[in-house]
Amino acid sequence: MKQKAGANPVYVIGIALVSVYLFWGGTYVGMKVAIETMPPFLMAGIRFFVAGAVLYVISRLSGAKRPAGREWRSSAIVGALLLLGGNGLVAWSEQGVSSSIASLIVAAVPVWMMLFGWLSRSGKRPTTGVIAGIVLGLLGIAVLVFQPGHQDNGTATDLTGIITLLAASLSWAAGSMYSRSARMPDSPLMSTAAQMLTGGVLLLIFSYFTGDWSKLDIPSISLRSYTALGYLIVFGSIIGYTAYIWLLKNADAALVSTYAFVNPVVAVFFGWLLAGERLTVNTLTAAVIIIASVVLVTVFRSRAVPSAKMMEQGR
Repeated sequence: MKQKAGANPVYVIGIALVSVYLFWGGTYVGMKVAIETMPPFLMAGIRFFVAGAVLYVISRLSGAKRPAGREWRSSAIVGALLLLGGNGLVAWSEQGVSSSIASLIVAAVPVWMMLFGWLSRSGKRPTTGVIAGIVLGLLGIAVLVFQPGHQDNGTATDLTGIITLLAASLSWAAGSMYSRSARMPDSPLMSTAAQMLTGGVLLLIFSYFTGDWSKLDIPSISLRSYTALGYLIVFGSIIGYTAYIWLLKNADAALVSTYAFVNPVVAVFFGWLLAGERLTVNTLTAAVIIIASVVLVTVFRSRAVPSAKMMEQGR
């Protein structure tokens, strides 16, 4: 394994990589548990605003400059696409769709990004491997959508939830692509803090118009949901992303990118282990197909754009 400047021990890189695998993979079941007694958009808004505030303080203490006005505007656009349109819709959809299915559909984001890039005016024709990955990804999603029957344990294919997840994935892909050319703070952590703060505020505002505030019943919120929210803030948004940023600077980009197809495997396992989600044949088949598609796209995609600009975090 090739290491970057600094000659960090292999075990340190391994710990950081495992942190990203486990903590981000666990966010799907974390959201599922949190929204058991919390309104989804309000929960997501609290999560990202608190995490963004913590990262902002850490960034400032580390010497990062305050974002300029234009940088705040770009951060708000990215936050709207990634966190409001992306993560917020995922949390909302998990009211009727299992965390396993949610993680698999979101796992296809690299496929949508490559497809968007191909269809853009200046897009280059992808390689045969990438085209195969795109086709496989679409096939895997089709397998998920057309599952027969309806289960009562949260593993059912709720059509509204599936459509919402597809919209969330497209929003996430659009936000990731926009972030490549947007004027953002130089510090990666400050950039993330700004996006989480603005995205969190947008989620809190949006949650008011969706009626989440009127649905909030603080005495009814369970310890289980509070624990899940704490996990999402501390491990999913703060520690997980900090480990990701550190890896981008200290490990091979190809190694770091493996999270894209490890996370859904972890998410499916946690959904089965912690949330009692039953794994159907269709779900397992779709998991294999979608993960294979992400592997193909990840391996064969162009690396002309630095990985840090892809902003595939925020889990």
